[in-house]
Amino acid sequence: MTTKEYESYYVPAQSHWPIVGAIALFLIAIGAANYVTEIKNQTSGFGGYILLAGIALVIFMVVGWFSNVINESMAGKYSHQMDNSFRQGMSWFIFSEVMFFAAFFGALLYARTFSVPWLGGAGNNAMTGAVLWPEFTAVWPLIKTPDGTQTTGMGWYGLPLLNTILLLTSSITAHFAHVALEQNKRPQLKIWLAITIVLGMAFMGFQVLEYAHGYSEEMQLYLTSGIYGNTFYMLTGFHGMHVTLGCIMLIVMFFRVLKGHFTPDNHFAFQAASWYWHFVDVVWVLLFVFVYIL
Repeated sequence: MTTKEYESYYVPAQSHWPIVGAIALFLIAIGAANYVTEIKNQTSGFGGYILLAGIALVIFMVVGWFSNVINESMAGKYSHQMDNSFRQGMSWFIFSEVMFFAAFFGALLYARTFSVPWLGGAGNNAMTGAVLWPEFTAVWPLIKTPDGTQTTGMGWYGLPLLNTILLLTSSITAHFAHVALEQNKRPQLKIWLAITIVLGMAFMGFQVLEYAHGYSEEMQLYLTSGIYGNTFYMLTGFHGMHVTLGCIMLIVMFFRVLKGHFTPDNHFAFQAASWYWHFVDVVWVLLFVFVYIL
């Protein structure tokens, strides 16, 4: 009869970080609501300061909490069971992000497949189109709003295509960095990871240039430019925010690598950052196809 081997499951002491995070999120919610109201009413108040305080507190909480987790991991307190818990947690987090983007892609699909054709009189909606918007032409991108505002569709060539190449390349370099870590090739790991970070930061820089071009007098593509402007900036903007978060994760991994952290058998933090980066890349490919090309 074989004897089962039991692992000890490390249970950390009570932590103050959850309550700090809750207070930070509360401040962000209150601050953001007041700040938007102040902008709308063109008044001055403390909404912006409350929002910044909440963001600063979130950063403080994340740095402190993650530092505790890193120190516990480096001290050898985590078992295989704990590693599975981390894997499940990251898997559910990425799944929630998939559903987040699915909602925005769903809104884009609904607008293009149902709303725009209906306004054009498709199906049994001839009277709807004639009453609501007689001059409407059912084409996408919708570059003319009911109030007569004209805008310009963003083409897929130029900066969007360049950013696609950058992100796809960064996914490859991230994979090479992961393979180098599994093979315990530290110099190659540092080089490939550094290249991945540079490519990600270049993507963000070019997206800023793209937004500047969109808001120029030439294109006049604004967030308020009807359903097309809304969906374009919401999808690309939230993706850009996720790229920023992914770059921060990779930068943290880079400094941990410099400090000698991670081994071929124990590197889930690096693997989790790699998972997230590949997820961001896949979302961009879908976004590039459905927002820019189709």
